[in-house]
Amino acid sequence: MAGISAGLPEAWSSVVVGRVGTAQIKVLRMDGRTVPEERHEAAEALLVLDGLLRLAVDGHPVDVGPGALYTVPAGTPHAVLPGSQGTLVIVERAEG
Repeated sequence: MAGISAGLPEAWSSVVVGRVGTAQIKVLRMDGRTVPEERHEAAEALLVLDGLLRLAVDGHPVDVGPGALYTVPAGTPHAVLPGSQGTLVIVERAEG
């Protein structure tokens, strides 16, 4: 999947690489930029393949390193902090 993220034309632009039941699996490349706070109706799982994901989850800093999985509970506000770089896999409920 790291090869997929390296080939993406733009950082933070995810590509769906698979589906399991009602979930979709996406991969993206993080480039150090921030992503504004968001929240989702369903929980989402964030798996860092390489690099570091720096989050603010409900106002608290959380660092997720390579090989680590972090689950953001449904309805919880979260934002990406500066310095997040590497390859991220997101498992979330598929839309539509």
